[in-house]
Amino acid sequence: MIPGWAARAAFALVLAATPAAAITPEGREFVEILKQLEPVHCEKRKLRREITFAEVEKRDVDAKALRKRFADLNRDPETTKLEKRLAVLEHRISDGRGSARDPEDLQAISFQQREAFYRCE
Repeated sequence: MIPGWAARAAFALVLAATPAAAITPEGREFVEILKQLEPVHCEKRKLRREITFAEVEKRDVDAKALRKRFADLNRDPETTKLEKRLAVLEHRISDGRGSARDPEDLQAISFQQREAFYRCE
């Protein structure tokens, strides 16, 4: 049997590990769309890096092919639809001064973006 303090500590840990629990519906949808777009954003980040290296190393043919792959990612209809929805949600979540209306939304979105960044590497 788990002592009372250990059970409370475990419960607190679970609450701390789930930042999306108290966010608004718009914030929750924003995070879900970010998760769906994560592979595309990761690929774009890698392509940007490869394009830069190709340009610095004067590999023009490689840079052109990489830019084409990047453009193809931007033309994907599903990606475009999700990114447009993100823009709408961002406007709803924002307070107009560069910050979120609900601090919980900002925490959850920031957490998701950090996690995605480190998974991409």
